Amino acid sequence: MLSDMLIVGLTGSIGMGKSTAANHLRARQIPVLDADAVVHGLYAGPLIPAIEAEFPGTTGEAGIDRQRLSAALAVVPDGFKRLEKIVHPAVREAERAFLRAARARNLPMAVLEIPLLFETGADRLVDATIVVSTDPVTQRSRVLARPTMTADKLDAILARQLPDAEKRRCADFVVDTSGPVADTQAQIDDILSQLPGRPANAYRQHWA
Repeated sequence: MLSDMLIVGLTGSIGMGKSTAANHLRARQIPVLDADAVVHGLYAGPLIPAIEAEFPGTTGEAGIDRQRLSAALAVVPDGFKRLEKIVHPAVREAERAFLRAARARNLPMAVLEIPLLFETGADRLVDATIVVSTDPVTQRSRVLARPTMTADKLDAILARQLPDAEKRRCADFVVDTSGPVADTQAQIDDILSQLPGRPANAYRQHWA
């Protein structure tokens, strides 16, 4: 008989260290599904017709062109809401398939890495939430070091996300990523030591 599987939601605003946390969880043999990576895959194939129909001219040689899509969203009324109606159900199905596969392997835990965990209400679909966080200066420094990123783009992204303080308030666990990577990893290990024994109800209630 399969045992209950704990589902953990990992989140944090842009530049807070989600990838570092996710990589450490994978190193601890815990499966992690990256929602952003799922979206990239969907933009490369399955969702091209629906998005192109809703936002004409956004398809490039490799699928949906994110820069063209961003430009279209900036001028289309309720653009983000219309895009979310296309993307979110497809992402949810990918998450369901991931969790069912982990459950079939009788794994004790699986992690959904979702940047907009609280914003989309996905926190209600998991058993525990982890938020990664750092100070605003460090956050901006990390993000603005990325190719093609600008201060205006960053501000637009942050405007669509819950403030970091609100995410930390909502979280079951908070990881401070301001220090060395080893410190972040130690905090995650401490959280992992606290998770066994927590009620694992989300899978049966929302994903089975």
